[in-house]
Amino acid sequence: MQTALQRAVDLILTGDRELVSILLTTARVSLSSSLIALLLGVPLGLWLGSCRFGGRRALVILNRTLMGTPPVVCGLFLYLLFSGAGPLGGMKLLFTVEIMVLAQVLLITPLVVGHLETCAAEVAPAVRETALGLGLGRWRTLLLLANECVYPIFSAYLLAFSRAIAEVGAVSMVGGAIAWKTNVMTTAIMQYTNRGNFTLGIALGLVLMAASLLVNLCVSLLQRGLSR
Repeated sequence: MQTALQRAVDLILTGDRELVSILLTTARVSLSSSLIALLLGVPLGLWLGSCRFGGRRALVILNRTLMGTPPVVCGLFLYLLFSGAGPLGGMKLLFTVEIMVLAQVLLITPLVVGHLETCAAEVAPAVRETALGLGLGRWRTLLLLANECVYPIFSAYLLAFSRAIAEVGAVSMVGGAIAWKTNVMTTAIMQYTNRGNFTLGIALGLVLMAASLLVNLCVSLLQRGLSR
């Protein structure tokens, strides 16, 4: 075990080609999906948290249900949709990075929406009162609300990114964990551990834990700034 750990550290320090390829694919998928989820989730979350209309409660419950969607269910849905016999099979997206990004967007966007909806609901009454006094329109009121939720927006992105980088079920089903193409850290750890290649698995695990630690430190700093 100690020898495998030492070799894993050597792989990281020397920049092993296969390790770098996996890390770059992981970064591409996770950064793309988390940014798209942020762009989609922030407006929806602010809207749900600040507006009052018929059916709002049903939408909130639906989003909270989607927040708990099992990744394998999402993967199965996309696999059936984009497989050769599926209605979108002609797009030939199965086993590509693009469909992996799509799978993660479907999984993490509800998390961003739920996070922003909760935060916006707390500050919306005060923002609405201020906007009314200043005579602001609907869009400028929404921008004012977004400004008041700037820390929650950053923390929502970090939450989305950490969820994306740790996801394994959906991306393995639709991406296929193809070496040098769609293999990300989580799928590669499973794949190489099953093969008995503990060195590369440990190296990827160390990088994944380091990334998780960095994200959690950023969230902690944001929370501290928010509390002040």
